[in-house]
Amino acid sequence: MNAERSESAPGQPDGGNTELGRGRRLGVDVGEARVGIAVSDPAPVLATPLVTLRRDRANKTDLARIAELVAEYEIVEIVVGLPVTLAGRRGRAADVASSYADAVRSRVPGVPVRLSDERLTTVTATKTLSDRGVRGKRQRDVVDQAAAVEILQSWLDARGGDG
Repeated sequence: MNAERSESAPGQPDGGNTELGRGRRLGVDVGEARVGIAVSDPAPVLATPLVTLRRDRANKTDLARIAELVAEYEIVEIVVGLPVTLAGRRGRAADVASSYADAVRSRVPGVPVRLSDERLTTVTATKTLSDRGVRGKRQRDVVDQAAAVEILQSWLDARGGDG
């Protein structure tokens, strides 16, 4: 198994692979009530918003929908945001994200699921939306997607993008 297809250790941010091959990536921003999803182009260079899912702890329909998106978009890798504190410490939100990444991993065997430091992505996404005049309910509806874009785009940029 080569490094590109390897999975990050459960609960640990991806610190390894720095080269990207072609194929779409999925970015995931896990929240208490919603899950923001972004997708990259096949190159992969650019992340774009895709959808916001409602967290469904009882029936796991959000996880089922992610598995459907992986098949539909032919996703080769998934990047889940890991919310660590500014001091680099893990809290409850990071534990939730790690558990969610494990649940996604079990739904899409063979597709690497990586954790990526997502410090301030929701803050950045909220500010960007506000700067563009998106406020109130409309902002709440898309901020999770925007945060997923921030997570995925940062991850792609750190790896040099166009493979």
